[in-house]
Amino acid sequence: MIIRQPKDLSDCRRFFLEPRHPKHRIYEALRAYFVEGRPPKEVARAFGYSVGSFHVLCHHFRRDPDPLFFASPRPGPRSQPKKSAARDLIVSLRKQNYSVYEISQTLKEKNCPLSPTAVREVLKKEGFSPLPRRLDEERPCYPRPTVEPVADVRAFSLHPRSFVTRCGGLFLFVPDLVRFGVARLADSAHLPGSSMIPAEHALRASLALKLWSVERKSHVMALAADEGLALFAGLNAIPKKSYLAEYSSRLHHAKTTRLLAAWHEELSGAGLFPATSFNLDFHSVPYYGESPLVERHYVSARSRRQSSILVFLAQDAEGQTFCYSNADLRKGEESEEVFRFISFWKQTHGEQPRQLVFDSRLTTQAKLADLDTMGIDFITLRRRSPKILKDIVLLPRSAWRVIELDIPTRKYRTPKVYEQTVRLAGHDFRQLYVQDLGHEEPTVLLTNQRRTSAKQLITRYAHRMLIENALSDAVRFFHLDALSSAVGLKVDFDMALLVIASGLYRLLARRMRGYSDAQARHIFRDIIDLPADVRIEESEVQVSFHRRSHLPIILASGLMDHPVPVPWWNGLSLRLTTP
Repeated sequence: MIIRQPKDLSDCRRFFLEPRHPKHRIYEALRAYFVEGRPPKEVARAFGYSVGSFHVLCHHFRRDPDPLFFASPRPGPRSQPKKSAARDLIVSLRKQNYSVYEISQTLKEKNCPLSPTAVREVLKKEGFSPLPRRLDEERPCYPRPTVEPVADVRAFSLHPRSFVTRCGGLFLFVPDLVRFGVARLADSAHLPGSSMIPAEHALRASLALKLWSVERKSHVMALAADEGLALFAGLNAIPKKSYLAEYSSRLHHAKTTRLLAAWHEELSGAGLFPATSFNLDFHSVPYYGESPLVERHYVSARSRRQSSILVFLAQDAEGQTFCYSNADLRKGEESEEVFRFISFWKQTHGEQPRQLVFDSRLTTQAKLADLDTMGIDFITLRRRSPKILKDIVLLPRSAWRVIELDIPTRKYRTPKVYEQTVRLAGHDFRQLYVQDLGHEEPTVLLTNQRRTSAKQLITRYAHRMLIENALSDAVRFFHLDALSSAVGLKVDFDMALLVIASGLYRLLARRMRGYSDAQARHIFRDIIDLPADVRIEESEVQVSFHRRSHLPIILASGLMDHPVPVPWWNGLSLRLTTP
């Protein structure tokens, strides 16, 4: 029994002068105004209201015929109809060893839905304690996800069997992978590996996902049960997302550079890189997380600066293939990247690039002078400053001359050109003002090619749009913008895979009649996205493609004429067939 002490006089006065309950406070404030006749401002200040709020209280009080200040609140519901209706069934299911989640699912199937939290409250009230953690065998039988095997080359088997794969088109790349030696690439780059997944198998598995246009590493789980994808990599199962994320983190930029150099060495003589001219560009891969390592760069697709990984890409203009990438860049290093590419090309091919084409933001005027000193031709844009725009406006009409571009598919083929010599960073360059190219503002070209005609220069720069198209294809098919890693090294490895995958697509496109200039997503849609029946025999692996409208193009490519021995299949040959 609790005995409360009676309130003294000061406590009783405080109860009326300092009310705590909102309704009590309203009552005392209204009484002070209407009974005691105190001014509204004084009452509002004393009871903690603004003057306007107090006038609203007075307004409501005058129009309320029966104001309630001390009436007890309306009692709430004392029963829970849903819980009460399901109580007996919940108790019965718990006696059958059902968990709260299984009981909630059963109630939902019986049109008496209750959340797991509500089920837990009912069981607690009935005196049931939580179930201990159980093994899968001890749980009630219901469909569960299958447990796929862990990738391990030691468990890889080529015993005779047959299966169906949705990734049948990937086997079209096997002849080129054998020809250019993926194992040699992994050895030359000193890629990490293990006894379960050697380096060449890890590289082949990562490359398979890039070739199959898997958007993110986590999406590999949808293909974890596909035996054809595992057979392509030479493993019993494709590695899961955790391994792929961890593996790329073990590769620093020196290894990815050696990987690209080894790729160039293997491609020597294949004619994939004519090396007459190169398109250079930067691309910002957006990052939507929070990391102090990620800097803010301009993202053209969003027209704003945001957290992103800056990537440098070089494309062979004639071969239309990416040949170099670097995502290990920080702010302030952009202007030097063109010289890193020149150094890389000289080390792998023994000569400097002949011509470079890029926009005005790639490097500085001082670096342009260095390129001129090195004897490397370049074509770039110059930013339209107010002074340049004023000079263009003041030019007389007679100073312009009209030329005709040899591009039949181009809408604007007769631009007007004015040419002059400018001195920048101690060097003389050719500067061309070009109008009527389809832009509202004139185009300002800057180059050190003094003997090339203006028509050829403008036509060559117009072809620079090829890298814009290739970047668009990389964003849409190779999912360039889906690389949301906070660590640039992961993106760097993905960019190296992009270079190799784009080269493999270009090599395959040369075999397919009518697809030599097609983009990767077009080739994938028509040729690669092809299911197949796989049959493993004693001496060969037969891949029989399902009937598709574009199958005659594959038949005419010559890939089905001869079996190809595959080293990572213990010497078994690959034979491509039709039903």
